[in-house]
Amino acid sequence: MAPKRLSIIPENSHWLAGEGAGSWFHLELVGKDYRIVRYSPEGRVECTGYFNYISKVMFNIYEPFEFLHLSHCQSVIIGQSENMFFFERKS
Repeated sequence: MAPKRLSIIPENSHWLAGEGAGSWFHLELVGKDYRIVRYSPEGRVECTGYFNYISKVMFNIYEPFEFLHLSHCQSVIIGQSENMFFFERKS
């Protein structure tokens, strides 16, 4: 169960539970890039970066999606409908 989202964490962030704790993930489209920010439960930025996704299927940021395990600061997995999208951090 997600903890209360603090006001410093963007409203449309997604909670991803983990062992012992979890993180809030926020995804936004910036131009043609996807910016992902990971926040601690206390609202501290744990990492942020721009990511590309690798898939033959088109990801739609405006449709419901969820962050999946194993998401971290270098790669993120997002589930949407029946598809999984693998986002890799840009150099």
